[in-house]
Amino acid sequence: MLTFTALFNQTLLKMQKGILLMMAALMLGMISPAAAQEKEEEKNAYEFTEIKVIPHTAVKNQYRSGTCWSFSGLGMFEAELIRMGKGEYDLSEIFIVRNAYSDKAKKYVRLHGNLNMAGGGGFSDDVYVLKTYGLVPEEVYSGKVIGEEDHVHGEMDAVFKAYTDAVIKNKNKKLTPVWHDGFKSLLDTYLGEYPYTFEYEGEQYNPAGFADDLELNPDDYVEITSYTHQPFYKPFIMQIPDNWMWSKTYNVPLDEMMEIVDYALDNGYTIAWGADVSDKGFSWKNGVAIIPDVEIEDLSGTEKERWEDLTPGERKKAMYSFEEIVPEKTITQEMRQESYNNYETTDDHGMLIVGKAKDQKGNIYYKVKNSWGTEGHIYDGYIYVSKPYIAYKTMNYMLHKNAIPENIREKLNL
Repeated sequence: MLTFTALFNQTLLKMQKGILLMMAALMLGMISPAAAQEKEEEKNAYEFTEIKVIPHTAVKNQYRSGTCWSFSGLGMFEAELIRMGKGEYDLSEIFIVRNAYSDKAKKYVRLHGNLNMAGGGGFSDDVYVLKTYGLVPEEVYSGKVIGEEDHVHGEMDAVFKAYTDAVIKNKNKKLTPVWHDGFKSLLDTYLGEYPYTFEYEGEQYNPAGFADDLELNPDDYVEITSYTHQPFYKPFIMQIPDNWMWSKTYNVPLDEMMEIVDYALDNGYTIAWGADVSDKGFSWKNGVAIIPDVEIEDLSGTEKERWEDLTPGERKKAMYSFEEIVPEKTITQEMRQESYNNYETTDDHGMLIVGKAKDQKGNIYYKVKNSWGTEGHIYDGYIYVSKPYIAYKTMNYMLHKNAIPENIREKLNL
């Protein structure tokens, strides 16, 4: 038999458990289905409806390599082949990287090291390799020979830089005639032997012959930007560290830079997009890129009072929380130029613009294919970029010259 004390303690324990169960039930009852739905909506503030998406190939993964320019440039070529009725191809990004690195090393040595000797590049590299060396399929040259499942270029980039620096600093007072042969051996070691000939779908090819069969004309592709430190409607050498080729970009006013993007997508062309992704408004986690207007003035009533009561820090935090759709800045030519002049807009990353979408308030965004894989990402490797972000943070972009409105093409003499 239980003693009085034991019986009291047991009864008390049952009462406590009962109270806890009642509280839990009350709490569950308080969270209605509507409230749960509201919480979910807060978590996914941006809801996108696609307006138009240009046919293109699947998202790839550059992984731990600085080769976004090759992935986005070739992504555009692959989309071009679909547009041309050639079918779907998976082209080798690392074939582009290898040839660009080889010729970059020559230029780096000739300039006594006064060039950026690293894995970065530009869309012009894709066009240059297509025109000079050709293309190969991914299955022929994956560049994955060091035992990694994905691209890991950290050691390779450092070794290439150290080797070319040693060539420049040698004590022989002159270059040996075999230094570039040594560099090519390093390329073979880290990326695989060069595919001088290969078989693809039962046919024998070399890279130039394969490219000829694809019928991609390198002279059809141009780059566009918008800056006031250079004259409009003329090409100029893009002043960014990774432009080792000193390639030229056509300069147009900001409104025409944006007009070209819309015209291209409306007419079935994708766009290789070079941009600054270091801005706080670029949120890969949330799958959206925006330029919030922290100093908004067109508010009224209680909303205006609430906003004015916030400190500048609280306003900024609210704008970059991505918990609701926020007003964005109106981007001007002057703002864009100032951001470039002050190193606030830098040449960070290359992606592919493949379509348009709108949020639940009707704001227009561009659907952008990235090269950071799909695993665990909210939009399976895509990000929706607002018009203000494109206008403000675009470094330059590449597209087919026929994707430019005729009146602008005439101004550019294209």
